[in-house]
Amino acid sequence: MLRLPSGKPILVLYFVCCLWFARQIVAENNVDEPLVEKVVVSLEVHVNSENFSMSYKVEPLPESHAELGEGPHWDVERQCLYYVDIHVGKIYRYDYNEDKVYKAQIENETLAGFIIPIEGTTNEFAVGAGRRVIVVTWDGVSPVAKVKKTLFEVQQGDQRFNDNRFNDGKCDPQGRLFAGTMKYVGDEFEHRYGELYKYEKGGKVEVVKSDVGISNGLAWNEKTKKFYYIDTTDYEVKEYDYDFATGKATNPKVVFNLRKNSPKDHLLPDGMTIDTDGNIYVATFNGHTIFKVDPKTGNVLLEIKFPCKQITSAAFGGPNLDILYVTTSSRFGEPDPAGTTYKVTGLGAKGLPMTKMQV
Repeated sequence: MLRLPSGKPILVLYFVCCLWFARQIVAENNVDEPLVEKVVVSLEVHVNSENFSMSYKVEPLPESHAELGEGPHWDVERQCLYYVDIHVGKIYRYDYNEDKVYKAQIENETLAGFIIPIEGTTNEFAVGAGRRVIVVTWDGVSPVAKVKKTLFEVQQGDQRFNDNRFNDGKCDPQGRLFAGTMKYVGDEFEHRYGELYKYEKGGKVEVVKSDVGISNGLAWNEKTKKFYYIDTTDYEVKEYDYDFATGKATNPKVVFNLRKNSPKDHLLPDGMTIDTDGNIYVATFNGHTIFKVDPKTGNVLLEIKFPCKQITSAAFGGPNLDILYVTTSSRFGEPDPAGTTYKVTGLGAKGLPMTKMQV
């Protein structure tokens, strides 16, 4: 284990402790195909400073790869993790007790931005599909999920929004859906055509925020009455005062800035979650890292490192809500193990139960 130079608060050592290759030989028509190697990586990380010492493990979920994994949602009742592969319209379910991942293609859909179970059902989910939010029926096992209906559609009647899609979505503790759009063809930094929406039980939809580049991470703290939101193209996390009775967010301020000295080095904040102490966990799409941040001070309490670059989102789960599940991406030719979904144990933190959607 290495130690910090004087004056540095935390050291994170993140090299691979366990690395192995799973080899698959595929035979077709009695002709052997070339050997294919798939890299599977686990980490054991030791953190040490003058006043602090801990270890945590980063381990892959079995057969969990997604080209653009996103939107993790932990279902407390079923003890499973739902997430999506955005650009192919697939939804996933990791069963904690079986230690197995099931996946399904949504019938006649090519996009799936998020997945959230619907309150009062066992097989219905709200899914962001293009500029629509649809209700999907799935038993959690079958390879195909069916569309039951369209709940609502946004940004209609304006050609600027034709190439927009829903990205991240999550429910506040009262079951209101917050979900945002982004331009997925072209430059999202130049064309800020996205918007953040709120859907309330009964069908009321309203715009929370316009002028959004890439709508991303969402989190709430009922104790402090705060709402946290990420627009990736702003390179920061904003905190809002939040009225849980009305669902209104006001008075934004920056609590975590990911800009560096040079614009090419800016980190891209992606998905986000929160623990019971009010610390936020910010995934970075270009940084191999989830930052654990105290939003009261903006201080980084821990850097959680991964063996791939594009870290997309996170959610606490497991029987005690003390396992951090993390989705990643293998876009733009990122090598294995990019796209793997991970579980992180030993963090010494617990998350809050995620809320199902009230329709």
